[in-house]
Order: sequence, then structure tokens, then C-alpha cells
Amino acid sequence: MPCDTYQPRGMTEEERKRQVRRTVETLDKALANKRARAVVGPQGAVTFTGEGIGGVLAENRVSDACAYRKIMATGSALARAAIARAEQLAGRSVDRATVAAGVHSHDGGKSWNAGH
Repeated sequence: MPCDTYQPRGMTEEERKRQVRRTVETLDKALANKRARAVVGPQGAVTFTGEGIGGVLAENRVSDACAYRKIMATGSALARAAIARAEQLAGRSVDRATVAAGVHSHDGGKSWNAGH
């Protein structure tokens, strides 16, 4: 996945993969325990908010899109259900093409960027 390909200086590829996995597991647990929530934007992009989750994702340079893809592929049923709830609340599904295009939010879904 693209978030695995970013490799901080002094970190091996395997260490980066573990860091990404741990970061996504943290988000997964937070979604399952309702300490974090997913937000689906008007164009179908997804972001995650709550209890420092944005900070953890940003600090470890894991994008919302990458976290979404990993949760949908290997995450818990409770985390996937939280994303489905967000889709219901928004009245739209997460658009995989929009996610792939890099549309994202840095402020919990208040504004959305197609890239920068």
C-alpha cells in the first residue's frame, strides 16, 4: 500500500510496515470502542476523528485513505460497521475512486482537499 512505501530516515521497510499496522490497529480499536468515528465527505472521501486519532495518523504519516483501505481489507467487523454507520449518516457510500484520487481532510471533515 502507498503508506507502506514512505520510509522515514533510519527506519527499515519492515519497521515501517509494523508502524503502519500498529497505527491502523489503534484506529481500528478506537472505532470499535466508539472513541473515534469515520466521516464521509460530500464527494465520498473518508476521514477519521476522535481522541487524538488525527494526531496518531499524522504523526506516523498514515493517510485516512490508507487506514480506510487496510480496515476494509483486514479490520474488525466493529470498525467496518463504524464506517458503514458513517456512510448511512452521510447518505452516501465511500467512493473508492475519490479515495484513490487522494481527496482527504485535515480537520475532521470540515474541509476537503484533492491534493496539495
